[in-house]
Order: sequence, then C-alpha cells, then structure tokens
Amino acid sequence: MRLSTRGRYAVMAMVELAGRARDSGTPQGRPVSLGEIASAQQLSQAYLEQLFARLRRAELVGSARGPGGGYRLSRPAADIAVSAIVDAVDEPIAATRCEEGGPGCLAGGRCTTHDLWAELGEQIRLFLAGVTLADVVEGRVLDRAAPPYRWGHNGAHRAGPGHNHPDGP
Repeated sequence: MRLSTRGRYAVMAMVELAGRARDSGTPQGRPVSLGEIASAQQLSQAYLEQLFARLRRAELVGSARGPGGGYRLSRPAADIAVSAIVDAVDEPIAATRCEEGGPGCLAGGRCTTHDLWAELGEQIRLFLAGVTLADVVEGRVLDRAAPPYRWGHNGAHRAGPGHNHPDGP
C-alpha cells in the first residue's frame, strides 16, 4: 500500500519545514521559500505551490511575503499529525477500489475482500494520526506499528505474535 505522490510530497515538504524549525530553535521556524524546500527534497517547485496552497488553507503553514519570505509551520511540529497533512492535500487513505456512494466493488456488489482493504486503509489512517512531524524529524517512528489485534480461536480478542496487548492476554 502506498500513498500517492501528492500525499508523500506534502509530508516530505512539511518534514523539511519541521527540521528547519528545530534547527532554528523556534517552534515554527523562520520562513522558508518553496525553492529551498524543492531543492532540499528534490521536488518540483510548481507542484509544491499547489500543495502549499492547500496546506495554508488547512492552517498547517503560514506564509510571509517579500524578501526573506516563505512558509513556516503554523504551530509546533509536535502538534501536527501526519494524517492532518495527508487530509489537507485531499489525499484519501483508502485501499479499496470502491468509491464513496458508488456502485460497489464488482458489478454493483460488494467484493469479498472489501472489508479487508477498508480496514487496512483505516489502520494506515490511525497510524498516521498517531505520528507527528516532530516524531518524524526526531527519528521516533521506527517500531511504532502495533501487532494485530484479532479474535482468538475461543472468541476472545488477543494481540498478534506473543499476544502482548495492553488490555490483557
């Protein structure tokens, strides 16, 4: 499962802003031009302009005009979830080929694997909601995926390998 270019580029650009904010010693950082972000992340500046218009409308970044102008985080990186960035650029986190309100997966009906893919999309959304820009910049993302929580053979919930779930065995 992969996010599209729009979602990935928006996250990459925001992580660049968050890293620069950290390096500047201020919560939101100094304004950074899209040219600087494009160069640092090897992204298209024209594409970033489209993304940053959406990020600004979502109030995730602020802008400053004139010499020394650019974009900066609207709030500290620890207060911006990665899911908010993906949502801001209208990137659906869906693993199904179904469309909301559409005829369904196959010829107007629901495919057998629909719930599997729908849950995968929800797990991705929940994971990204629990990760902030600060987590990414500070390298606190690795090993954050939780083991699956599933039904046991006797009908009781249990965690995945090792059954180490905070709610019990």
